[in-house]
Amino acid sequence: MSAIQTGRRFLVTGGAGFIGSHLCETLLALGGHVTVVDDLSTGRRSNLDAAQLNWGGKIDLIESTVSAALPSFTARRFDAVYHLAAAVGVRLVVEDPARAAETNIFETAAILSFASRTRTPILFASSSEVYGKGVRAPFKEDDDLVFGAPTVSRWSYGLSKAIDEQLALAHAQRDGLPVVIARFFNTVGPRQRGRYGMVLPRFVAAALAGAPIQVHGSGRQVRCFCDVRDVAAALPKLLDQSECHGRVFNVGGDRPVTVEDLAALVVRVTGSASIIEHVPYSEVFGNAFEDLAIRVPDIARIRAAIGFDAHIPLERTIADLITEHARAPEAAA
Repeated sequence: MSAIQTGRRFLVTGGAGFIGSHLCETLLALGGHVTVVDDLSTGRRSNLDAAQLNWGGKIDLIESTVSAALPSFTARRFDAVYHLAAAVGVRLVVEDPARAAETNIFETAAILSFASRTRTPILFASSSEVYGKGVRAPFKEDDDLVFGAPTVSRWSYGLSKAIDEQLALAHAQRDGLPVVIARFFNTVGPRQRGRYGMVLPRFVAAALAGAPIQVHGSGRQVRCFCDVRDVAAALPKLLDQSECHGRVFNVGGDRPVTVEDLAALVVRVTGSASIIEHVPYSEVFGNAFEDLAIRVPDIARIRAAIGFDAHIPLERTIADLITEHARAPEAAA
C-alpha cells in the first residue's frame, strides 16, 4: 500500500524543526494525519502552526524525546515513520559533542527498534557530514568515509550519523525493515535559524540589519544549497518506492557556489550596504575545527529513482527568507 495515500498515519520525529515542519506540510497536503515527537530543544511550536495554517489537516505534537515517547505508541499503528530528530548545527555540535553523539545514536537506535518491531517503513535523515573529509568530489553514496582524529570534536556529528546509518542498514538486513537513508546537503529556506551556525539565515539577518556579513575562513569553500521545500517533497516519494528501501540517497542541489559568492548574492538580493568580512575559524569555533574545501553531492541516484531535481532557485529562497524576516525578525534569530 502506498505510504502517501489519503488517510495514512505518519510519525515524524523532530517534526517541529526546520526540515521536519516542512515535511509535515507535505504529508498534510497528501491527506495524511501526522503525529510529531519533538522535545522542542531546537524545534518550535510556531513551525507546526504554520504548517497547519498553510494546509489544514491534523498534527498531534508530543513534546518529548523519541525514546521517552515510544512506550505510549504500543497501541498505535503508523503507515510510515520519518526520523529527523537530531542534534543539529555546527555551533551546537562543537559546544557539546557528547550531547550530539548521544542524542543521534541512542534516539535513532530506539526508533529503529520500534520500526522493526512494528514492521513500519522508516526514512532516516542522515547528513553529508558522514562523508567526513571526503575522498573525491562530487560525493557519491558508495564512497569511503574518511574522518579526522576523534580529538577534533567537529567530527562527532558525522561519526554519529554514520553509526546511525549502519544501524538502519543492519535492521534492514536482519529484520527486513523497509528503510531509506537520506543524506541532506546544505538544506536552506524558511524557518531556518541562524542561531545554531546555519549560514544562509545568518547572512540574511546581517544584510537586513546593515551589519557586516561574517564569512568564516577563506570564503572559497564550495557548497550546494537546496531549498527545504524541494527536500520535503522528495522524502515521501523515496519511502513510497520499494525499490529505494535498503538504499542511501544524497538529497541536495547540484549548483555549486562558494560561501563568499553566497554572501555577495545575499547582499545583491537584499539590496544591502553590508560589507563582507572574513573571520578565522579559530575565532568562531576554537583551534580544533576543520572544514572541507568542497562539499558537492552526486544526485544521479535520487534523480534516477524519483526524478528529483532542485527546482527552487537560491535567489527565491533568499527572497523568501527576507519576507519571513520582515514579518517576524525574532523568528529568524
